Amino acid sequence: MAFKTQFPFRLPRGFVDEDGNVHRDGVMRLATARDEILPLQDYRVQSNRAYLVIVLLSRVVTKLGEHQHITVDMIENLFSTDLAYSRSSTERSTRRAGLPSIA
Repeated sequence: MAFKTQFPFRLPRGFVDEDGNVHRDGVMRLATARDEILPLQDYRVQSNRAYLVIVLLSRVVTKLGEHQHITVDMIENLFSTDLAYSRSSTERSTRRAGLPSIA
């Protein structure tokens, strides 16, 4: 059995792009140590620790609707319910992969 590192997800509300299109389906990969360390050097994270989840999600979400390049701006513009769902999805993906949760 192959080790699964990417997981599909569906946002409750969806990301609304600049053209008004709603994108609910996406794919995220498991976070690496680098994904968790590099955002700590970001000035936004250093100013506001709560921003860490935004930067981290922009690194691990690999697809959102038709979008293949996910930016911090896109994650910032998610509805709060979608942001909370995405955050919990990363935790569920870690459990499904059989890895210990880092809390």
